[in-house]
Amino acid sequence: MMENLNLYDTLRVSPKASNAEIKQSYRRLVKLFHPDSNSQTADPEEIVRINAAYEVLGDPQRRKFYDRKRGAARSQIQTQGQRRNPGPQNNPRSYRSTAPNLDAQLQQWLKQVYHPVDRILGQILYSLEDEIDRLSADPFDDELMGDFQDYLETSRDFLEQAQGSFQSKRNPANVASAAAHLYYCLDRVKDGIEELEFFTLNYDEHYLHTGQELFRIAAGLRQEAQEAIQHMFK
Repeated sequence: MMENLNLYDTLRVSPKASNAEIKQSYRRLVKLFHPDSNSQTADPEEIVRINAAYEVLGDPQRRKFYDRKRGAARSQIQTQGQRRNPGPQNNPRSYRSTAPNLDAQLQQWLKQVYHPVDRILGQILYSLEDEIDRLSADPFDDELMGDFQDYLETSRDFLEQAQGSFQSKRNPANVASAAAHLYYCLDRVKDGIEELEFFTLNYDEHYLHTGQELFRIAAGLRQEAQEAIQHMFK
């Protein structure tokens, strides 16, 4: 079905529009046609078309693929692999220590990796409910939504810092369990932020609830990492 539509017309932007312009137009159209925003212009079918168009044009790789098909009118199926680029690291880093002084290496890992990562995770995870409470006053208020988007942007910056710290040193073998919990916690936070960011674009509460659930899972993993570290010193 999407092959017969001009996605740029659906989002009411030029094919030369920037990513920011596409995102802005998408938000404007969702607010215009969303049944909870304006009953006089509500159009569920148009929302479906808008969401489908943004799934393509809002993704730089998928947009390039669409543009090639649209411009050249040729099938280039082999480029579909560009739509998804899974990260090179699928498992937590776990290495057997070869350092002669394991206690010194452990203390260094705790200081340079665990404590900074744990602190940042706490800043991200336990601010979410307060941010949602403020936004719930009126999700369609641009200022409130802007504040929530600022929180997500800050959280993404914090997450990048935490990921950098986590990858900066090899973990000693005796903290492999805690390191695994931290790795999966960071991964859930990343997914949660992405879900929450998508909510800010289309106001679909499914993404809000999914983001909250991913943060809840991440909080549990953080707790398990803390317990694994505490168990080492008993």
